Amino acid sequence: MSKKKKHCRESFVTMTEMVLPNDTNTLNNLMGGRLMHWMDIVSAIAAQRHSNRIVVTASVDNISFSKAIQLGNVVTLNAFVTRAFNSSMEVYIEVTAEDVPSGRKIETNKAFFTFVAVDQMGKPIDVPEIEPETAEEQELYEGALRRRQLRLVLGKRMKPEDANELKSIFKL
Repeated sequence: MSKKKKHCRESFVTMTEMVLPNDTNTLNNLMGGRLMHWMDIVSAIAAQRHSNRIVVTASVDNISFSKAIQLGNVVTLNAFVTRAFNSSMEVYIEVTAEDVPSGRKIETNKAFFTFVAVDQMGKPIDVPEIEPETAEEQELYEGALRRRQLRLVLGKRMKPEDANELKSIFKL
């Protein structure tokens, strides 16, 4: 019996927050930990929408803070599942900050989070596969296996020689 398939758009989530004084550091910029908290929430909702299950955060890829998000900015986080494996799902998040009075928007962050769907006892449970529809979704879907293998190798849960998708990158 084949697994049920879902589209990326079915897991799409948009979350909007305003940066308030309690969210900022001494430079009046959004604290990194607050942004990571928001990213975890939006990506968990996307994973739950895809799996229709309780989900737990399994890993977070690199998050770089290249552009400051300032006090009063409106932050928009968009997330969707890019690929599903057995019980795990990779979720892609894009973050933009908007200075509403000036109308200026900047892309501030992108990241991949991995979630695992679990049953009521906390045991991993199978999730539907992803069927990409757009060129962007297809590109993210194809790269997801390489990113997954890299995460597993870095976490010492896979031997580098077993990471077939990475062999061309590392000449293994």
